[in-house]
Amino acid sequence: MFSQILNPTGNLFVTWIVALIPVILLLVLLAVFRVSAWLAVLIGSIVTFLLGLWVWKMPLGNGALAYIYGSATGIWNVDWITFWGVMLFNTLVVTGTFEKFRRWLISQGTEDVRVQTMLFAWALGALLEGLVGFGYPWAFVAPILITLGIPDLDAVRVAAIANNAPVSYGALGAPIIALAAVTGYPLMALSASVGHIVAILALLPPWLLIYLVAGKDGFRDGWPLAIVGSLGYIAGQFPVAVYLGPYLPDVTGAIVCFAALLVLLRFWRPRRVLGYGGTVLAISELPKNQRDSELGASEILQAWLPIIVLVVVVVAWTGPWSRLPTINWLHAAVTAQSSVTQGATVSAAFDFKPGVGGTAILVSWIVVALLLRINGRQLAEIWKTSWRQMWGACLVGVFIFGLAYVYNYSGMAGSLAKAFSEIGVAFIVVAPILGWIGVALSGSNTSTNAMFGKFQALVGQLLGFPPLILPTLNSVGAEIGKPVAPQTASVGVSTTRFVRDEGAVIRHNMGWTFVLLVYLVLIGVACYLFFPGIATV
Repeated sequence: MFSQILNPTGNLFVTWIVALIPVILLLVLLAVFRVSAWLAVLIGSIVTFLLGLWVWKMPLGNGALAYIYGSATGIWNVDWITFWGVMLFNTLVVTGTFEKFRRWLISQGTEDVRVQTMLFAWALGALLEGLVGFGYPWAFVAPILITLGIPDLDAVRVAAIANNAPVSYGALGAPIIALAAVTGYPLMALSASVGHIVAILALLPPWLLIYLVAGKDGFRDGWPLAIVGSLGYIAGQFPVAVYLGPYLPDVTGAIVCFAALLVLLRFWRPRRVLGYGGTVLAISELPKNQRDSELGASEILQAWLPIIVLVVVVVAWTGPWSRLPTINWLHAAVTAQSSVTQGATVSAAFDFKPGVGGTAILVSWIVVALLLRINGRQLAEIWKTSWRQMWGACLVGVFIFGLAYVYNYSGMAGSLAKAFSEIGVAFIVVAPILGWIGVALSGSNTSTNAMFGKFQALVGQLLGFPPLILPTLNSVGAEIGKPVAPQTASVGVSTTRFVRDEGAVIRHNMGWTFVLLVYLVLIGVACYLFFPGIATV
């Protein structure tokens, strides 16, 4: 059995620098040279493999198997779920179902910019993130906000900041699935740990959103919107994340948030009707274009039907009562003696489980397609659009997981963790910052978790932290960096005038991500000191 080498250069600082080469190379290719993500990750994976062979003395055959098993995990555990999630969303768009849902939502609101922001940026944004992710919530929400009177640059910022809390469960849980794959920790335990942190994090963004669109005066009679918006999302997100897993917390969080806000608006409205910037509007009735957006009962049912199908199928398929996700047709692995823990082994494994979450999404899509009665032309358009949108992301899944598995199996992650563990308990502050940096440069929470998840777990192991706390903070730190990620911004601005001017958007968003990052650091420190039990296996 291959034994990992902790300090192959004989100098821990030099080893640390060499172990950082793949990370730095990947980030430079993405952020400086703006290389396509799939190509950057392919180059990074080749360099990682060569360093593992040359410096860490990884056996060629076992290293190749580790890469293959990692790539297979990326395809089956992540690409499979994200592709069918995008297929489902594009089915809603092509059939006009999403447009009906949008029109229904407009008809429920008022012209008050705070109400509109809660419904569209916060609740609808969470729903879109849960279904698709990849910056699409910005792309769909920002134009709606612009038509409601918010200046375009500010509309993009509002959509981006609202998108913070839901990202860890975006694309039907892909980031958490990736984190479980590379760390080896149970999927349900990680989902629950992240769910606790996200529930606390989600208390703040609605207040920031009201401030961004109406100023501090917007709190005077708009504070109930922030309270109900945050607690509504948490009420739907938290129990699902803890007890059912990572697939649907954003979807159920958005649904409960919608319901809570709409019930609130039945019995209470802000005393003043404010426009953007806190300007008091002279009239409080809905504009004509909103009244005309009202739908009949059958159209409302059709608008909600795909979401209902998705929730029912995924809960039935993946819930704790179901054996489908546990059926395993193939287990393949290579192991190595760990350089971090004496007597322990590190495994690079692939399990072919036909009943994974992605298959549940496929079944949901088939049911929805039948209910909406899509024809051959629509099916071709849905497939063509989804493939055009996803082929690059699917290749990223192949190469980033191959890279991550080799990085972990060769011992590079262990060497990097040993160097960073010298920081001591103060690393609890560094962990979310690394997640923020990773996603700000790579653009993907899933890729950041794949790259840094095992490293964070090993640092926690060396420092005696609760096992899940550092990987959890890595994932949540990554979601906070999303508003300044060039890859995400390029998709998010695709429906605005800021196409190919992502820099203006990123600069506009930057300061508020620092506010949320400081808040997350405080949450992480508090959980480590007072609630360590939320991060145990």
